[in-house]
Amino acid sequence: MNELKQAQPHNGFPPSNLPRDPETGYFLDIPARIREIYTHNCFMSDFFHIHIDEIYCGGAQVSLHIEHDKHANHRNVVHGGVLTALADSVLGVTGASVGEAVVTASFSMDFISNVSMDGIVRMISNVKHHGRSTMVIVGEMYDEKDRLLATMLASMVNVDKIDGIPRKW
Repeated sequence: MNELKQAQPHNGFPPSNLPRDPETGYFLDIPARIREIYTHNCFMSDFFHIHIDEIYCGGAQVSLHIEHDKHANHRNVVHGGVLTALADSVLGVTGASVGEAVVTASFSMDFISNVSMDGIVRMISNVKHHGRSTMVIVGEMYDEKDRLLATMLASMVNVDKIDGIPRKW
């Protein structure tokens, strides 16, 4: 029974061969570990093709190439659900950047400007509160011209720690 338990990845995340600090056990390249975890997220990688641009302690940036044939609604503009999915995708990456496996408890988004077709949209997030059991994350969405497109506020539940990623780095 113990052998089976040890063979299963912790938190459902795949095991890693990335190098760790021998004293702390933390990954030496934390962004690489988070990217490694998210390569197995089929929603982000296979379905939506969301790219993780940057990861830093307490925040992240993800982006999506907007394509008319995939992302337009019946009014020929980018569907709000596409933008919401991009915003929601940054949340897990942001939680991971401070060593937390998180799930969304509540999420709100304010749309400010329309999105141009066939361009890149990016979502930048930051942790505003990191408690024992919850986290608050804010974000802003921009286009290639650095126009503010939307803002986001999310409350997350911390469901587990991510092995090898400290709260501060």
